[in-house]
Amino acid sequence: MTGAPMRGTDEPIDLRSDTVTRPTEAMLEAMRAAPLGDDSRDGDPTVVRLESLAAARLGKEAALFLPSGTMGNLLAVLVHAGRGRDVLVDPLAHLVGSELAGLVSVAGVVPRPVASRAGQYDLAALERALAAAPSGRVGAGLVWLETSHNGAGGRVLPLDHLRDTGRLAHQAGVPVHIDGARLFNAVVALGVGADVVAAPADTVMVCVSKGLSAPIGSLLAGPVELIGQARALRKMLGGAMRQAGVIAAAGIVALETMVERLADDHAVARRMAAGLAALDASLIDPAAVETNMLRLDVSKTGRSAADWASRLGALGIRVQASGEAQLRLVTHRHVDMAAADRVVAAIAQAA
Repeated sequence: MTGAPMRGTDEPIDLRSDTVTRPTEAMLEAMRAAPLGDDSRDGDPTVVRLESLAAARLGKEAALFLPSGTMGNLLAVLVHAGRGRDVLVDPLAHLVGSELAGLVSVAGVVPRPVASRAGQYDLAALERALAAAPSGRVGAGLVWLETSHNGAGGRVLPLDHLRDTGRLAHQAGVPVHIDGARLFNAVVALGVGADVVAAPADTVMVCVSKGLSAPIGSLLAGPVELIGQARALRKMLGGAMRQAGVIAAAGIVALETMVERLADDHAVARRMAAGLAALDASLIDPAAVETNMLRLDVSKTGRSAADWASRLGALGIRVQASGEAQLRLVTHRHVDMAAADRVVAAIAQAA
């Protein structure tokens, strides 16, 4: 497995998120050598290079470097949807579960859930939502997509679904945004270019700080005019940076060298899922594990997710409790096949 540091048998395994990844030596060297400028004044040459690279990879006219994916998503809402408009969104989207405060208090928009399954809209329900607004509401200002889909356990939206959603939205005159915090995991799973996945959307946000291992940063990509608006709004939100090339350099290395190796993380996740299903078929359906994320259903074990997380923590396995009955496990380059086997053994011991 490429890029996975050796792990001792007693070293804790952190599966809470792929945000715990540490920068590679190549990233650290690039950060030391990066040409620098003032990104919020005359521009930082390394940031400019990263933005150009991201825009080209995503098939968009321009891109904007940002401190976080949350800011990228918020800026997408701000440039697309006027205050009081609805954002049509799947109920399990990360936007609803973790970014709602900014959506409502800063952007002044209203999330309107649309029936979905595994992150995919019921297209008939979406069409109805696009056609009419609830009483007293202005109407749809944005259609939201997320791939890979966190709440659905890292599931990947099929290309046909992305295209059909984009077609319905654009026929209704409503723009589309993709929350692609883990878009490159979806890209690797589908075996296509990032531009193919992003094509049906007007804007797309991607993170370089998750499985791609850069320490900080996300990008919002889209039309030149909208990205120009987002750049001004970024400053208003306090997101303008100075010598940001120090962190942008790691993002360049991430996009140029770390995408293909995400397949390793997916393979580790599949091995872990197979072992856990063999241990207890109620925990997980291995067929539902498409990228680097597992969501374990512990509802039939007689213990809460929080109790499971505590017990596993005592065994050196760090996982995230998600609600009362789910555990979220996320693989990344610091978790190899041996670690996957150790996780299965720890869960067996905790049971």
